[in-house]
Amino acid sequence: MLTDKRILLIIAGGIAAFKSLDLIRRLRERGAWVTPVLTAAGAEFVTPLSVSALAGEKVYTDLFDLTDEADMGHIQLSRSADLVVVAPATADLMAKMANGHANDLASTLLMATDTPVLVAPAMNVRMWEHPACRRNVSTLRGDGVMFVGPNEGDMACGEYGPGRMSEPLEIVAAIETALAEGPLTGRRILVTSGPTHEPIDPVRYIANRSSGAQGTAIARALTTLGADVVFVTGPADADRPEGAHVVEVETAAEMLDAVHSVLPVDAAIFAAAVADWRVASASGSKIKKQAGAIPSLDFAENPDILATVSQMQTGRPPLVVGFAAETDDVIANATAKRLRKQCDWIVANDVSPETGIMGGTENAVTLISDDGAEHWPRMGKDDVAHQLAERIAAALA
Repeated sequence: MLTDKRILLIIAGGIAAFKSLDLIRRLRERGAWVTPVLTAAGAEFVTPLSVSALAGEKVYTDLFDLTDEADMGHIQLSRSADLVVVAPATADLMAKMANGHANDLASTLLMATDTPVLVAPAMNVRMWEHPACRRNVSTLRGDGVMFVGPNEGDMACGEYGPGRMSEPLEIVAAIETALAEGPLTGRRILVTSGPTHEPIDPVRYIANRSSGAQGTAIARALTTLGADVVFVTGPADADRPEGAHVVEVETAAEMLDAVHSVLPVDAAIFAAAVADWRVASASGSKIKKQAGAIPSLDFAENPDILATVSQMQTGRPPLVVGFAAETDDVIANATAKRLRKQCDWIVANDVSPETGIMGGTENAVTLISDDGAEHWPRMGKDDVAHQLAERIAAALA
């Protein structure tokens, strides 16, 4: 897919710059041409010689190099690629991008380009979560900039959380998606997935058996068709989909907040198994077992995310798809749910224990819409996802 594709790779400062060396190698393995641009801060972490040796190309560093300007000026350089990739994308460089600054080669290229841009953020968790950074990310998304990551994990500074740059193969997958000319190219789609965990106390919670496998499969299928996918997931067992922007949440309330933060989208697929109830007043400390004393839990109803989005008066996605996991009267209950929630489609399935569907590798679904109930044969969850993604592409065409 990447054979003879030209990638302009901007390497900014940060310890994650070392991953960009492997990224270059992976891209070259797939037949891509990589033109590297190294910022002054990036050169503090990786050398121009190592970057050039892996890319097989000259490394560009200085906006005011007259030889470069005569041979390949920054305007030509910014527009000769099929895709501009910024990895790592630091908070500083993203701030420049969001606010139109152009005071070095990298920021000038990004201002001058008419080529699609993909960024792989990398920074400390506090920087990523800072309101200024969140505003810049929102601005860049609105400008059409694509994102891969960041991931959550341990950082070089010793802290833990979101801010780690995506792994090279994840970035490669995102590049392949960005360059794909699928029927959903240019479409932004939200997918929710996994269970939610509603705390009882710091060590106990209410949950369900959802693995998140179907949601992950749907996100992957949509990215394969070219969509820009935002994947909001509870604490699921399934792998996170490569090429999607992943937002990790725990509770239903957090999931609703995350959904609101990524709107507007062209379609919203609510595959998450959201807990219907939460403990009204979760204990701040572990509830101790006492002989003969059974704790009493007061429950409160969780927000209805599907209904909330389906019934939005402004900004409602053109296509809203819900899921109905039922154990009895599947079609009747799912049909009633679609009408009650006011979503466009419902994907219904029987999750009775004897089906092995919840947490399993297969699914048997019925697609319910204004056209009625369409039964699909039992098949692998990846096959269900691809069939649903194709239907979504047709609906948005």
